[in-house]
Amino acid sequence: SGNMVEWCLPQDIDLEGVEFKSMASGSHKIQSDFIYFRKGLCFGLACFANMPVESELERGARMKSVGILSPSYTLLYRYMHFLENQVRHQLEMPGHYSHLEAFYDDKKGVLPDSKGTPTSQQPVHWLPSIHRYMYPEMKITHPAGCMSQFIKFFGEQILVLWKFALLRKRILIFSPPPVGVVCYRVYCCCCLANVSLPGLGGTVPESKPFFYVNVADIEMLETEVSYVACTTEKIFEEKRDLYDVYVDNQNVKTHHEHLQPLLKINNADKEKYRRLNDQRQMLMYSQEVGEDCSSCEEDLFILFFMEQNNRIFQTLMEVSASQDKTLTADHARGMGLDPQGDRSFLMDLLEVYGIDVMLVIDNPCCT
Repeated sequence: SGNMVEWCLPQDIDLEGVEFKSMASGSHKIQSDFIYFRKGLCFGLACFANMPVESELERGARMKSVGILSPSYTLLYRYMHFLENQVRHQLEMPGHYSHLEAFYDDKKGVLPDSKGTPTSQQPVHWLPSIHRYMYPEMKITHPAGCMSQFIKFFGEQILVLWKFALLRKRILIFSPPPVGVVCYRVYCCCCLANVSLPGLGGTVPESKPFFYVNVADIEMLETEVSYVACTTEKIFEEKRDLYDVYVDNQNVKTHHEHLQPLLKINNADKEKYRRLNDQRQMLMYSQEVGEDCSSCEEDLFILFFMEQNNRIFQTLMEVSASQDKTLTADHARGMGLDPQGDRSFLMDLLEVYGIDVMLVIDNPCCT
């Protein structure tokens, strides 16, 4: 009968579709995986395992996922080990839920309802929300090295992803299972767009990590103006109205003609990538020689892009507050951008964030 919810607490919570979110399509080909997903206003983490059994009824394999839901994804990773143990336990001893019940009783909180008043109808593990502009407690992970894997995997292409993330585009990452590491790529993509300047563009759509999505999410994705998600379903590639940017392994592409120039790596991008790598090398060296290295690679990566983003927006806001509101090639270079290669990126940026500035960078292609 396909995927089905076998057990849950609280029993009256709406879990429609969660049986497909917590088991990635194609998972039957792998032994184990973990998966981040979004369900309504909540985020979930589930651990999946697949065990061969000698049973015709189960067609030779028993597959289960054990997951938890929370209003925030930032601390879900703390329970990864528990979930991995529990899914093994469920495969070997189906129907024994006492550990899960104890976990729920220990962790449950109260979610505010839509009016903002607490309700005991839907107790789910509650976590404090993050102040939007603070350097967030955003560690959803991880095996150490989530960020360095991301950099190694995409190389200079992370600068292309950075621009699309900053422009709040709809980014969909395709990969066959396992999907856990691809959920980390969704998270890393969102980290590229962090800005810590308060008061910046209250009208700008939030960059939403949707993590894993499947065909059951199509209706929901149709209404989204900005998100980062991953999928194991190839059918999504054909549904071009659902995304702006499609990432297949290291291949980043867009079907929007006006976004095509952003796929090109320019000299300023190469310089940024070189600087990022230099900083990583220095960090590794200081760790080797035993200096007290309180900042890890994760922080370095997030702060590198946050500082870059802050510099861009600081300049744009200063120019928009000036008398003539004119953005020159020198301003662009000061922001670490290529006056020619990043022209269309800058124009999109001004539009998306509603910044009133006049661009006077000459375009050599136009007369």
